[in-house]
Amino acid sequence: MPVLLQQNNALKLDYAYHELALLLNGSKVENESIIHSVAFDSRRITHGKHVLFFALEGVFRDGHDFIEDAYNRGVRHFVVSKSGQTDHLQDAHEIKVDNTLSALQQLAAHHRQKYDCPIVAITGSNGKTTVKEWLSHLLNKQFSIARSPKSYNSKLGVAISLLEINSKTDIALIEVGVAGPNEMVELKRIIAPTHGIFTSFGTAHREQFETVEDHLQEKLNLFNGMHHFLYPSSISEVQSSNGRIVPESAYNDYLENLHFSDQTSRQNARLAVAMAIQLGLDSDKIISGIKELNPLALRLESYDGVNGNTIINDTYNLDKESLRLSLEYQLANSQNKKRIVIVGLKGKDADKEKEITEIVSQFSPNEFHFHYADEPVEFDYKNSSILIKGTRSARMERIARRFKQQNHQTYLEIDLTAVRHNINYHKRQLKDTTRLLCMVKASSYGSDARTMGKFLESMGVDYLGVAYPDEGVELRKNGVHLPILVMNCEEIAFAQCIEYRLEPAIYSLAQLNSFITELIHKDEMHYPIHIKLETGMNRLGFVQSELGALKSLIKGQPEIYVKSIYSHLAESDQVDSTFTRRQIDRFNLFADQIDNEFPYKIMRHILNSSGIENYPESQLDMVRLGIGMYGVSQNKHLRPALSWYSTISQIKEVNSGDSVGYGRTFVASQPMSIAVIPVGYADGFRRSLGQGKGGVYINGIFCPTVGNVCMDMIMVDVSHQNFKAGDRAEIIGEHQTIGDFAELLETIPYEIMTGLSSRVHRLFVDQ
Repeated sequence: MPVLLQQNNALKLDYAYHELALLLNGSKVENESIIHSVAFDSRRITHGKHVLFFALEGVFRDGHDFIEDAYNRGVRHFVVSKSGQTDHLQDAHEIKVDNTLSALQQLAAHHRQKYDCPIVAITGSNGKTTVKEWLSHLLNKQFSIARSPKSYNSKLGVAISLLEINSKTDIALIEVGVAGPNEMVELKRIIAPTHGIFTSFGTAHREQFETVEDHLQEKLNLFNGMHHFLYPSSISEVQSSNGRIVPESAYNDYLENLHFSDQTSRQNARLAVAMAIQLGLDSDKIISGIKELNPLALRLESYDGVNGNTIINDTYNLDKESLRLSLEYQLANSQNKKRIVIVGLKGKDADKEKEITEIVSQFSPNEFHFHYADEPVEFDYKNSSILIKGTRSARMERIARRFKQQNHQTYLEIDLTAVRHNINYHKRQLKDTTRLLCMVKASSYGSDARTMGKFLESMGVDYLGVAYPDEGVELRKNGVHLPILVMNCEEIAFAQCIEYRLEPAIYSLAQLNSFITELIHKDEMHYPIHIKLETGMNRLGFVQSELGALKSLIKGQPEIYVKSIYSHLAESDQVDSTFTRRQIDRFNLFADQIDNEFPYKIMRHILNSSGIENYPESQLDMVRLGIGMYGVSQNKHLRPALSWYSTISQIKEVNSGDSVGYGRTFVASQPMSIAVIPVGYADGFRRSLGQGKGGVYINGIFCPTVGNVCMDMIMVDVSHQNFKAGDRAEIIGEHQTIGDFAELLETIPYEIMTGLSSRVHRLFVDQ
């Protein structure tokens, strides 16, 4: 029986290669190599000798493009859907299949059938991961549990999760999600669950189904054939004979010591308790386990630290699965920095040293240290990627704060999971031949171009776009290798542009002549340029009467070649499409006049974020995605990726007749409480939002400003509220979107985003 452990986003197995070849494509091979693990991301492989690499084809990346990288990391065995990928690699072997993801699922289904332990499948619009993690915590007191890592619930995630099962597993918990119709039946076949939980039924992915009934039935397909499955009374739509309701009044005696009073948390806990009882867990173990349930930290925090360090903060728990996932994340995102791992232990955790060391050693960090609670902090690193991991009892958050740059308490949170979703959504709207350029000008719309540049490169986008050369230089110095289009390349920066291999937009004959002169001085030939056409915006660009002279100059100068022709749309977000369609027609007319006289292929692009949504027929060879990455759109398929928060510094009691703030523009008419929050117009919270026009949300309650906005702080009315210093204040987020905030300021989200001060800390989070 194969024994399974996880390594480097791979799964440790014990299959003979010839056995897998026979399973996946029916071929018989003479190869006795043993496969210990499977992998699908070459960046996450440290020791590839016994790894089987699946070349998965995704929205952006084709795993076949990374076979050589995996080979250089020691991999010699591959599953491919394109023949001959390893012919040039010595001692490499490949299994040819029609679809590599289907092959991985086939392996997972085969692996699952080797074991007859109970398998609990958990689905729902919300709460899947919480119920799974809480149920795992309860069951671990009596059973050996295999479970989906974090929120791995896609087609790929389910396959990975099933490969967690091994001969020591008593119960497996598999989280299952579907993004569209006709997915659940196949996932159910692969999982073959014995038990089920339906956590909730909401609107997530509802737009992919014709009716609510179709959406519900897709979820219920997971439970067909089960003896019964559990679901809360809040899902009133279920009309299934094998479903068993867990009412709101159930198990209150078990929940007496639950730390949460909100209805959603109690519902999730009831479902976990009900399934734990069904699986035979002792009542006393359930009661003791309920006391220990904590909120889930499902996202890693990543931020700049002192001395050029990058900090990965995951100081919530220390189970094996979360440790491996954190190590995988560090390996894939270290950006060639030295990798440091610091694991905190306390008390009963100390006996985990050997097990933790074995797991960490699989990832070969440059340094690895245990840190024990209450020990002094003595670490001193520079330009490193530092993973800080441990339980709250080990007080590892102190270490995280030790390495953090000293910024004030106001911060912008960038949700990379949402950015990834939004980019993938836009990519799915494109033809396979259409390239994607992501704009990172103005420090990537205020989010931080360095981090976003590396993130976008790791996602596999085709191009980056910046406004000025210095922005491109910063990306190059940070290790970004993607082609970079510079939209405003001034003559003074031509030398710098060439030195850092940036590709300038050319918008006038004078500018082009100057650039050619610089290329001649540097003895450069065949340098890529991009031609900007004027089609109606009336900014930079060539007009039709200049095209003849432009073509003559380009054809006579071997120093340059035209990489692309592009233009800007003036109102692609407007309902009336007349002007935009006129622009597109004019652009294609002008482009034809250039393109027809050159023997090589020249790319064309004109669509921006809203253009991608509204004019898909004009996507041409490339599109330019900007603010759409961050979900700033009316498109319900996109997820907001930016949130802006601060913290209450102090709460003060104000008497009737007291004034508040500069200019004494506010005088209290009655006793009141105000909260002082360290955000002001120097951060981007403009002065015009004073006097109650603007405000923040604290614990979901709107608190209007009192008096004038100061440079570094605001005062808000918190009368009759039970708030305290340290409570988080939402400036932009769930309750007050960036669109809402922009409307208050009578502007657009672009100005809000780019107007955020550099002193506002940027915090990147990712699942």
